[in-house]
Amino acid sequence: MDNVNQHTALFIYVKRESIFYMKTVAVVLAAGSGSRMKSQTKKQFISILDKPLIYYSISAFERSFIDEIVIVTGEDDIEYVKNEIVKKYDFKKVTAVTAGGRERYHSVMNGINAVNGCDYIFIHDGARPMLDESILDRALKKVISTGAAVVGMPAKDTVKIADENGMVDITPNRNSVWTIQTPQVFEFELIKKAYSDVISREEELKADGINITDDSMVLEVSTSHKVALVEGSYENIKVTTPEDIILAETFLKNRNSYVNQECGKV
Repeated sequence: MDNVNQHTALFIYVKRESIFYMKTVAVVLAAGSGSRMKSQTKKQFISILDKPLIYYSISAFERSFIDEIVIVTGEDDIEYVKNEIVKKYDFKKVTAVTAGGRERYHSVMNGINAVNGCDYIFIHDGARPMLDESILDRALKKVISTGAAVVGMPAKDTVKIADENGMVDITPNRNSVWTIQTPQVFEFELIKKAYSDVISREEELKADGINITDDSMVLEVSTSHKVALVEGSYENIKVTTPEDIILAETFLKNRNSYVNQECGKV
C-alpha cells in the first residue's frame, strides 16, 4: 500500500457497525513578534535552509492525513503569507489565513473560528519545524481514544520549583515531569467550547493569577476532561532564540541526509 492509501485508511473507522469519514484540521500559529530572536525579520519568516521557518510545519501537515490547514498570523502579514508562503510553495490544503489576537489564546480562538467544523483539531506552533508523520500518527491515535492529547517528552533534567524569593521550594520527581510541545490535539467541539469559556472569563482568570500558556491548560481550567500525554521528539524544538536556529538547521540537514540516503537505496 502506498503512502497516500495508508493515510487515507486512517480516516475510515468502524463505530457502532457503521463506517464514517473523520475530518481533521490543523491550526498553525504564526502571529508572534519573536522579540527574543533579536532580528528585524519576524521569527516565523526567518530563513532556515533557504525556506521560511513556518514552511516546515505547514509542509508536514500538507504531506500528512490532515484535511485542511488554517494559518494564524499577524494582521499585517496576511497577504504576505497568502502570496509568499501559501501560493509560492503551492500549499493546497490551506483553506484560511486569519489574523491573530492580543494573546496566544486569542490567536487560537481566531483559528478555531476559521474552521468550518471537523472532528479533531491539531493546534501547532509554526516555530516548531521538526514536526513529522510519526508524531502526527501517534497524536491522532491518542486523541481518538481520549478526546484530548498533547505532545511532549519526559524531562531529561532535574526540575526545581522556585518560591517567590527565587529559592528552591521543591524538587518534583523527574519521572513525572514532561516538557510539553505541540501539536496539541482535541475533539473539535470540546476545545471550542473550552476556549469560548476561557475567553468569556478572561478578566476573572487574570484576577486569580491564572495565565493560560498552552491549549491543554484551557481544558484544565474550564472542564474536568483529562488530557493525555503522547510522545513527540526531543528534536521537536521551538525556535525562540538565535541559538535555536543552529539546532533547527542541524536537525533538518540530518533529516534531509537520511531521506536522501533512503531514496538512494535500490
